[in-house]
Amino acid sequence: MFKERPILVTAIAAVIAIAIGIVLSFVIHWFPVQASTQAHNTDRLYHVLVIVSIPIFVLVVSVILYCCWQFRMKPGEELKDGPPIHGNTRLEVVWTTIPAIILLALVSYSFVVLHDNEKKPAREIQVGVTGQQFAWTFGYPNGVKSGILYLPVGQEIQFNITSREDDVIHSFYVPEFRVKADAVPGVMNHTYAHTTRVGTYSLI
Repeated sequence: MFKERPILVTAIAAVIAIAIGIVLSFVIHWFPVQASTQAHNTDRLYHVLVIVSIPIFVLVVSVILYCCWQFRMKPGEELKDGPPIHGNTRLEVVWTTIPAIILLALVSYSFVVLHDNEKKPAREIQVGVTGQQFAWTFGYPNGVKSGILYLPVGQEIQFNITSREDDVIHSFYVPEFRVKADAVPGVMNHTYAHTTRVGTYSLI
């Protein structure tokens, strides 16, 4: 029965592959724990991208494998030309329009997440971040400076990030916050995090 219905076999295999891929994307913990609101937003965006990307990937691979299976060259046909096939305008419009719509939707959603993550809060704690080889210095509102970053939980934090004038570009990144910004000599960059989890984290 399956040999007589190759499209059905391919469709069933594709559905199974899509289901396995989506389940694995949730079962496997790809990222560190979420310690900020920005981390929650970023991880949600990741899952949306994966849920959309897996079916597209499986569809493309399924069509390729199906064509290799059903339209492969038979013995003795090495010198034969393939059948002349003319373009299908309607099909080309469809497979151009649908990906364009999907891409536009994902780009728009990504922009919304990035905009929310970088939105300046109404009330925040200002923390100065200075990069240098090979250390970080953090300045707090009370004038205290430290080589270790201490933050209260449940607060909006604004990081004011730069590098020493005689130094190089560094990258301020706390994986658990999912926020990242360059420390450039003579330039003040900003990024934000709303802390949500107590813990000790490494600054990469």
